[in-house]
Amino acid sequence: MNLPLEGIKVLDLTKLLPGPFCSMILADFGAEVVKIEQPGKGDYVRRYPPFNKGFGSIFLALNRNKKSLSINLKEPAAKEIFYRLVQNADVILEGFRPGVAKKMNIDYDTLKKINPRLIYCSISGYGQDGPYAHKPGHDVNYLGYAGVLGLTGHATVGPVLPGVQIADIGGGALMAIIGILLSIIARRYTGKGQYVDISMLDGLISWLVPVAGSYFIDGIAPGLGETRLTGKYACYGVYQTKDGGYITLGAFEEHFWKRLCRYFGKDEYIAYQYVDEKQNELFAFFREQFAVRDRDEWVVALEEQDICCGPVYNLAEVFNDPQVLHRMMISEIEHPCLGKIKQLGFPIKLSATPADLYLPPPSLGEHTEQILTELGYSRVQIGEYRKNGLIGG
Repeated sequence: MNLPLEGIKVLDLTKLLPGPFCSMILADFGAEVVKIEQPGKGDYVRRYPPFNKGFGSIFLALNRNKKSLSINLKEPAAKEIFYRLVQNADVILEGFRPGVAKKMNIDYDTLKKINPRLIYCSISGYGQDGPYAHKPGHDVNYLGYAGVLGLTGHATVGPVLPGVQIADIGGGALMAIIGILLSIIARRYTGKGQYVDISMLDGLISWLVPVAGSYFIDGIAPGLGETRLTGKYACYGVYQTKDGGYITLGAFEEHFWKRLCRYFGKDEYIAYQYVDEKQNELFAFFREQFAVRDRDEWVVALEEQDICCGPVYNLAEVFNDPQVLHRMMISEIEHPCLGKIKQLGFPIKLSATPADLYLPPPSLGEHTEQILTELGYSRVQIGEYRKNGLIGG
């Protein structure tokens, strides 16, 4: 069975989370991803605990279906290896600060002269231009600049950090995947590659659609927990239950709200769903009600009424949930050193050309000799390069 991205070759220069997540999805659908890593060090997350027999857990989760080439791009001879790879590559993925790739002579303007069909994607915090282009940053910083933290939380407790990296993955990795795939399609018509400039801040701001739409009309900038979907209204939120657990309530549409109110014998509350002055009364009532039963009892009771609800899970519960298991969001692959290791499943289900799990996460430089041999380097040359520290593996 052919995968949709078979024949697409990606040279991945990224580390940490956004770039590796992007290249993992491309690899899952058949792209040949060569992860280019510095000898002796490699991707930082190789060294992040917890470990499985010396293998970093985050690295194992992010780098399936990839090959690892260990070369020192600071050395001219190693850079020549990279240039030879570029000749037949389709995509370059990098996550340096703006300007760093140019200093290393591996920027788009340099590489497109070698391969005009090259698609070059840069993922950065703030984009390649503008007053913030050279600022350092992490997910929390982009969440703040995008106003997401200014909406998430409650006035009494302040902003609350989400449990996952929204800007890194949603604003960076996923936008990069889209940009790369669009460029591959465009190349079919133009015959040329192009530069893809991904800003995690830009990507995150694009997620503001619901609140931005309102702001553009009324000019009101909501504060913490002051929008329909961030805690302003009792119909949409999280409530603590008798056993100390939490239940999610999503009675957003009028018909779900009616069912909820009638279930509790409060028909008079139906008219108050979005009446601001009544929210304190509604919150107090539902908090009191949800505190009289355990979490899972409430899930069963509200599901019987066809009301949008669910439990707040911990990870152990997530990975034992029947829906998660049915959708195969946990899988396993054989690792040469670790035996069977667990992987998250594929979030994109295609009926004819589904993703596949075919390579375990690579050891640092595991495929260096194979790749150099394919490029035409002799064993003697490879041995000399290794002895001189130009390559690892």
